[in-house]
Amino acid sequence: MAKGGKKKGASGEQAVYKFIEIVGTSRKSWADAARNGVVTASKTLRDLRVAEVDKLDLRIEGGEIVYRVKLNVSFKYHGND
Repeated sequence: MAKGGKKKGASGEQAVYKFIEIVGTSRKSWADAARNGVVTASKTLRDLRVAEVDKLDLRIEGGEIVYRVKLNVSFKYHGND
């Protein structure tokens, strides 16, 4: 499906999904960083559908590793409702 593309829902109606890019971080692991990103995004975005890992990297802060995961997240677009 193309970014922002339309897909038929279970009831046959058309649905629109939007993709955004987010970065999750953690001092524990990349998996935890991905989880933190999705959990945080789900607090303000409705109907999250897919989170795709785009890039893994890490940053060193004061001798400690900070894991970072860049995610492409899709959610159902509801317009002005």
